[in-house]
Amino acid sequence: MEKGTDLRRVLQAAYEQKISPDEAMAQICASSVLPVGSVACLDISRKARCGIPEVILAEGKEPPHLRSIAESYVRSAGRCIISRLDPETAVSLMEWARTRDISSSWSDVGRVLVLSTTAGPEKTGGIVGIITAGTSDIRVAEEAGVIAEEMGCEVRKAYDVGVAGIHRLFPVIDEMQGCHAFVVAAGREGTLPSVVAGLVDRPVIGVPVSTGYGYMGAGQAALASMLQSCSVLTVVNIDAGFVAGASAAMIANLAVKS
Repeated sequence: MEKGTDLRRVLQAAYEQKISPDEAMAQICASSVLPVGSVACLDISRKARCGIPEVILAEGKEPPHLRSIAESYVRSAGRCIISRLDPETAVSLMEWARTRDISSSWSDVGRVLVLSTTAGPEKTGGIVGIITAGTSDIRVAEEAGVIAEEMGCEVRKAYDVGVAGIHRLFPVIDEMQGCHAFVVAAGREGTLPSVVAGLVDRPVIGVPVSTGYGYMGAGQAALASMLQSCSVLTVVNIDAGFVAGASAAMIANLAVKS
């Protein structure tokens, strides 16, 4: 069935009150796919459907394909987030964007580029706290922060407050009392998320970071430690800043709605 005919069927069913407006919206969003040549099928209604914007992973994509995908998405949705982007490609994309009247915002540490033709995301009132054990964890934390901000949240950050000097953490916890959810990134033995989860009455999402060396290095020991946490802790995959930031933002946004 062609998309136009399918859309008419959904609208007719809603008009005849056979389905609710919410059901109609869900069906319309589910069928909103934008093909980009033969290389991509963009989910342009993901934010409306799930509350999470689609993020384009730059790793593994050829520059011409990446540019085509980015332009198609930003023209359709108004904003486009590209993650895991190398600086050289980011500079090239920003120069190209200027010639197309597309604004750009680049997080050099987080390696995230946001392209837009619209104003920034509407603030929801949700607040996400982002904490790292060490400075080597900041790159993942920054990715999480950009995603949370793109989902309308205020982001409060505190970096390099790990358990090697645990006294650094306690002032941070006091300062972040208003946060609705926390993202805590740690490499090596990955202890900090468990500690934070034992000190706050809000959901904590632990992000193991691929730092550390030797036996179970590259984030493996951190992942195993977080999964064995005695504290109530949600754990994402190694270096999964996007997933952590999106999850924390969803929690925060739900908290302000309740």
